[in-house]
Amino acid sequence: MTLHISREQARRFLATYHFTQNDLTGVFAHLGTVQYDPLNPVGRNPDLVLQARVPGYRVDDWQAAAYTERLIYDAWDKQACLVPVSDWPYRAMIRDLHRPYHDREILQAEPTLVDTLFQAIDAQGPLSSLEFEDETRYPAGSWYGTTRANRVLRSMWACGMLLTHHRKAGRHYYDRPERVIPSAHYALPPLLDEEVYYRWIIARRVQAVGLLRPQAEAAIWSACGTGPQRKLAFAQLVANETITPVHVGEQRTLYYMPTSALSLLAVEPPAPRVIFLGPLDSLLWDRKAIAQLFDFEYLWEVYKPVEQRKWGYYVLPVFYGDRFIARLDSRMEGRVWNIMNWWWEPGIQPDATLRQALNSAVEQFLLYLRAESVVGLPDM
Repeated sequence: MTLHISREQARRFLATYHFTQNDLTGVFAHLGTVQYDPLNPVGRNPDLVLQARVPGYRVDDWQAAAYTERLIYDAWDKQACLVPVSDWPYRAMIRDLHRPYHDREILQAEPTLVDTLFQAIDAQGPLSSLEFEDETRYPAGSWYGTTRANRVLRSMWACGMLLTHHRKAGRHYYDRPERVIPSAHYALPPLLDEEVYYRWIIARRVQAVGLLRPQAEAAIWSACGTGPQRKLAFAQLVANETITPVHVGEQRTLYYMPTSALSLLAVEPPAPRVIFLGPLDSLLWDRKAIAQLFDFEYLWEVYKPVEQRKWGYYVLPVFYGDRFIARLDSRMEGRVWNIMNWWWEPGIQPDATLRQALNSAVEQFLLYLRAESVVGLPDM
């Protein structure tokens, strides 16, 4: 059965799906994956994702869940992400079949260094690339880094040969996966059935976004197979009622939602609150869908040259109720949250209720940042 809902219903559903408050482990169970990015103007992307959903969350709270409690771990998913440790056997095909092609090229070109890295980690415990630096340098701009050791370590990480044991100031310290993944999950047999894997990973993509177009941008389908493989997986997931096809709006654009979330269509959205969203929040993954559903054009400009930016370096969308109301560019400077720019969306006229909600959100964001004060708040 294919549902037909309005854009207004879709917006209310997504607000309920994403912003009904939860605890940290509940967010990972609900979304299945949280994208990681190392840039840290006001917390890193996972911090921003979690503060939008977890009351009382503070910067870096996720690290205890990852590196002490071992409830989540760093993995290659859509991009670099944090995922539940129970995913380990399911991600065997990402580690092998779908690892980026240059991982193989880098590792095949450096077999001696691979052995050296393993021997050092086995002898000394978790190590970072700093312990292996040499004079070899590569052009800047690569996700793998500019040094020989970093490139090989990151390739080994993407392939699951090493995992992040912990971080210091964002830097990975690597160890053998059997010393990172709890034995109850590491000992499980890997998922090697391709059809089962593609059903699992595509269901996870739909789960992360909540309402997802099959024609969403290519980056969303990383490690999800070819077009025909995805088409088959979608059909199988609909047949077994894991996902439900949904036509949205007058144009009847095709989306999929988790069947388990259908009941949320009849649920009142949570009480409106102002929410600052991370640039890689899974709600924002499909930028064309956000434009279609919310009339909100968003482009992350952090890697654009300054003269080509329309908005700013690290612009966060601001959400309220079931719509985007503003965007801001800000950063921490010492203990001060400095808002350099704030742009209201067209048609937004802040009333007393919105002003109160914004003041409450600012107070909570200051606690999240562990900041002492804020400068640059918008005039209302």
